[in-house]
Amino acid sequence: MARRRIALSQNFLHDPAAVRLLVRTARIRPGDLIVEPGAGEGAITRALARAAREVVAYELDPRLAAGLPRRTSAHPNVRVRQGDFVRARPPREPFAVVGSIPYARTSDIVRWCLDAPALTSATLVTQREYARKRTGDYGRWTLLTVTTWPRYAWRLGGRIARQSFTPVPRTDSAILRLERRTTPLLPPQRLPAYRDFVAHGFTGTGGSLAATLAQRHGQRRTTAAFRRLDLAPSTPVGFVPPDQWLALFEAVDVPPRDVTPV
Repeated sequence: MARRRIALSQNFLHDPAAVRLLVRTARIRPGDLIVEPGAGEGAITRALARAAREVVAYELDPRLAAGLPRRTSAHPNVRVRQGDFVRARPPREPFAVVGSIPYARTSDIVRWCLDAPALTSATLVTQREYARKRTGDYGRWTLLTVTTWPRYAWRLGGRIARQSFTPVPRTDSAILRLERRTTPLLPPQRLPAYRDFVAHGFTGTGGSLAATLAQRHGQRRTTAAFRRLDLAPSTPVGFVPPDQWLALFEAVDVPPRDVTPV
């Protein structure tokens, strides 16, 4: 049994206080549809069911999935799905993702959430280091966070001690919250150009972000933008916060003008 749990990267959150913290951070409303990845033994599932209109609980392990209907029998608003969460088709109606996810599947689950058109938020228990890196808590920002910033806010929630899990993992966890912005920080037609701008900036050619951007956008325009933002030209790419990335993009990446045929 223990070997199977390790193979599936299963660490079950059993601490009631930590479960309450997760549900509280998710800001669930009575009419919400919640999708839970990795329901495990159902401790979080039951708490979600008490707060939401409906919970769709995914569990990859057939044995655990078979036991979930019994464990959640007091909550008729729970639907159990045995299978791989990241292969599931997301709901078409607005929904939120809440769960304590397998560490080994974190990147895949986060990417699934970011790609789901109707997702409103994702509140996930992840390794603490992962959550801190993606939310800039080390003073650095990742490519994924900066790229998705116009559409999603990344927030670091509370810390969850490793003793809150069975079996006990090697590291502490934290709550990572992704919130889809009701109004994107850029118009949809500008998002592809912004993503390309960020991808180019993160290549690091030239040794600093200013040097990299100058190669494509010109030294004069780039220098003026950094001066306007009071951003040192020598700043390494990872130390530039997402809001300054947006300001740089709007300053140096001038969109082409519409040409009306005569």
